[in-house]
Amino acid sequence: MTILIHFDKMTEQQLWDIANPIMDNLMDASTQLDYARHVRDFTGRMKAIVTPMYLQHVCQQYQAEKGYFSHRAPVAIFRRPESAVIVWKQSFTKVPGEFIAEMVLVHQDGRYLVDHTMVF
Repeated sequence: MTILIHFDKMTEQQLWDIANPIMDNLMDASTQLDYARHVRDFTGRMKAIVTPMYLQHVCQQYQAEKGYFSHRAPVAIFRRPESAVIVWKQSFTKVPGEFIAEMVLVHQDGRYLVDHTMVF
């Protein structure tokens, strides 16, 4: 039996409590270039896009240009019935300014998973 999660019925706090540890892991694993840990909460669609070579290329590029991820602060959550978009304000260690970290959170096979994520 599949349990249908209605993201639009969840509180913001419930969603932050789910999303923050997932994003913490994504950022730490990308800093460490740890592919297995980085993709552990990805949907199959995301795993097909983020190959080990792709992750290494993207991480080496942002680390050379911007440094490492530093402070992250919650900004907004956009709820849909079957997903939620989570947005944070993100800082880096080498460059000034504010960036956006975002994640699309879904529920599949009894787990909360990332179906899209980006820092820009």
